[in-house]
This record gives sequence, structure tokens and C-alpha cells, in this order.
Amino acid sequence: MVFSSLFFLYAFLPLCLLCYALCRDLKSRNLCLLIFSLIFYAWGEPKYVLLLMAMAWFDWFFALRIRVSKRGGGSGKLWLGLACAVNLGLIGFFKYSGMIVSVFTEPGPFIRSISLPLGISFYTFQLLTYVADVYRGRAEPRRRYRDVLLYAALFHQCIAGPIVRYETIAHELYGRRRSRGEIPEGVLRFTVGLAKKVMLANPCGALADSMLLTDKAIGDAAAAAANLQALSQRSVLALWLGVAAFSLQIYFDFSAYSDMAIGMGKMLGLHYPENFDHPYISRSASEFWRRWHISLGSFFRDYVYIPLGGSRRGSARTILNLFIVWALTGLWHGASWNFVLWGLYWFVFASAERLLLRRLASRMPRAVRIPLSHAYLIVIAMLGWVLFKFTDLRLALTVFSGLFGRNGNPLSDFRSVIALKNHVWLLLFCVAASTPVFERLLRHPGAEKRSALLRTALFGILPVVLLLISTAGLVGNSYNPFLYFKF
Repeated sequence: MVFSSLFFLYAFLPLCLLCYALCRDLKSRNLCLLIFSLIFYAWGEPKYVLLLMAMAWFDWFFALRIRVSKRGGGSGKLWLGLACAVNLGLIGFFKYSGMIVSVFTEPGPFIRSISLPLGISFYTFQLLTYVADVYRGRAEPRRRYRDVLLYAALFHQCIAGPIVRYETIAHELYGRRRSRGEIPEGVLRFTVGLAKKVMLANPCGALADSMLLTDKAIGDAAAAAANLQALSQRSVLALWLGVAAFSLQIYFDFSAYSDMAIGMGKMLGLHYPENFDHPYISRSASEFWRRWHISLGSFFRDYVYIPLGGSRRGSARTILNLFIVWALTGLWHGASWNFVLWGLYWFVFASAERLLLRRLASRMPRAVRIPLSHAYLIVIAMLGWVLFKFTDLRLALTVFSGLFGRNGNPLSDFRSVIALKNHVWLLLFCVAASTPVFERLLRHPGAEKRSALLRTALFGILPVVLLLISTAGLVGNSYNPFLYFKF
């Protein structure tokens, strides 16, 4: 079940909100949320809901043992280590077994039969923050197992984030929370995310697939030779158009999911962290990753980079720490070498900026530096998405060559020119929507004089319009993937 499905929009979510509203106290409301969250997860992964429940139990137990150990004069490091071993061991088995075995031999039937549990990369990290925050003394462990299970299983963000740290949400999840005043804001945020997904991400994804390859085709090993031949013949324009469309798709797809999760949280009085801040307006790789998937970047910063020493132990150690973080960032996204290379690709640019590029940029006139740095970031981000999309590195290399006409491919062809003409307004709107331009229009000084009318339009009319438009886009449309579900 995905947020942008008609069943979720018109059955699951309204029923959940109705049952939640009928509950009179926090205990019954949390129980309601837990039941609906487990149903939501089991809808897509009925067998792996037991894995989610088991991992939550282990971390509930380990956190309690940490508190007992500290009260007895110990440090709790043993239990923290066991928690890390269990969590990382389970995600390693389910997500990386095939990749690890393939280094030494051809994976057998058992390894190939292991499927990736839905959202395991997200809820594993959340559970790790719970145990780590208890160990650091930033939070008290929960006495009841179902409280930890609720934190891990909340259907708003369990499947594809944002990664919500325990210390961030504990006081709202288990303490007093109010939702009435923020229901309109939550509904608006949810419908904006829904519209971004249906009206922007999905059309961009369809364009990217037509210019490049579908994920199904990329994963078909038997068709590798045919795929290589097809990509090598794509025109330069077709490849750049496909990469640009995929760059926009993955941003609107993932940020839309985060918008919907944050919106649903606000409807219930829960405040999830922002996960995106217009990353394509960045002017450096470091800034891009401060704006893209913010919850993941802050997790690696606070739980890996800083404990390793951060930038406090000299340039060589800083570069090593960055290497580890970026390698883990790539590996987190998928059990394939293209993701590892994608992470290291960003490591190269982040390190180059730290060591050299910032000095060069500081010597340029501002009028030259700003547009040049924007162009630099857009180009490296788009090229990076090629590595991200193609799990078969041979296909990625073919696309890289074709982007610069190195496959003997033409500059353009009739198909790519027609596709560009048919989608030019969609692409231009998406480019504008990836910047803060629309938010700035809403905050225009003149809007304050029309505040009552503006609020009526924003919170009363706009959500209905967006919902109706999105519903019309979903009816009869079978193309409705969520890219980050597979991570």
C-alpha cells in the first residue's frame, strides 16, 4: 500500500483518522495507531511484519538492560554492542547477503530467495537511535514493549522516512500532544505532497523510462545485451532528457513522500523533521547533502562521523572519516556496487571541495562564482543519478559515454525532439517547483493584507482542489511507483 493509492486515500487513512478521533485518551490513541501501522505494514509485507516486531522487541530489551547496567555502576556498552550487532546483523542478512556472497561465488538458490523487507533500512536506523539515545542518557527507555514497537512501526514514516530520532518524538508520542490547531496545516502538507507525487514525479518518471530504461528492464540480466545496444543508440538529447527527468522524478518522488508523512504527523500532533530543503539550488556537494535526505545525513553525522572524530583530528583523518560515511551512505541505499560507487562519487567531490575547490571559488568574482557553482552542482548531481539508477555498471558507462556522443550516437532524433516539445512545460514547472519560488510568493508582504482570504484559499480550497486533481491523475494510471520503497 502506498500513500498515493486510491485505497489508502479513501479507505485506510480516513478510517484511521476516524478511529483515532473516537479514542478518548492517549493510551487508546497510541493503541489505535499501532494497530493501523501493523496492518499497513502487513499489507505489503505480511511475513516480514514479524521481523519488524522482533527487532523492536530486541531493542526494547537491550535499552532496559542498558538502564539496569548503568544503575548498577556499569557503562551499558555490552548491551549497546549487542543491539548494534543484532540490528546490523539482521539488515546485513536480509539486504546484503547476495552482494557479500557474490564477491566469493555465485549465490545459490537460498541466497537468491531472500527478499528485502519493506522499509528495513529506515526502521533499523530508527531503532538504533532509540538504543543509542538511551545509552547516551538523552532518553529514558520505555517500560512497555508496545511503545517501542509503535515508534518503529508508525506507518507515516516507517516505510520511507524521514528517519525520526527517538529523542525528537518521544515527548509527543508518549506525552501530551494536541492536533486540532494543526489539522488544516497537516491536510495541506499532505495534499501538496500527493500532488507532487502524482502530477510531477510520475510524469517525469514515465519520461525518464521512455528515454532511458525502466527499472524492470535494468534488472533483467537476460536482456543485458539488448539493453546495452538500445542505450548505445540513444541520441545525446534523449539521454540528457532522460537523466534530467529522472533527476526531477527522484526529488519529487521522495520529497512528496516526506511531505505526506509530515502532513499526516501534523494531523495527529506529531512533528517529524523536515527531510528536504530545495537541494537543487545548492552550490556545492556538501550543501546539496545538507538539503537532500536531511534525516539520513544528520544520522550519519551524529552517529558515525562525529564519533569517529569528525574533523577534529587533522585533514587526513577527516578525509578517512568522510570516506567511511560516504561509503556507508551509498551502501545504505542498496545492496549493489553501483550504490557504493555512487556514495564514493559524492565523497570525491565533497573532499575536493574541502581541499581545493573552495579556495579556487573564493578567488572568482561573485557574478561568476554563483552561476558557475550552481551549474557545477546540477551537472554533478545529474551525472551521479546515472550511477544511482543503473545497477548494471555496464549500462551506466554506456549512458555516460552517450551523454557526450562517445557511442557514435546522434545529437538528436525525431523521437527525442518530440518528447522534449511534449514535456517542455512540465519540465519547466518542475524546475520552478524545485526552488523556493512558490513559498516566497505565499510569503509576499502584500499577502498579509489578505490574510483571511489567503488562509481560506490555502487551508480550505487548495487541499480539495489538489486532492481532486491527484485523484483524477490516479484513476486508470498504473504508473505509480515509490522509488525509495526498495531501499
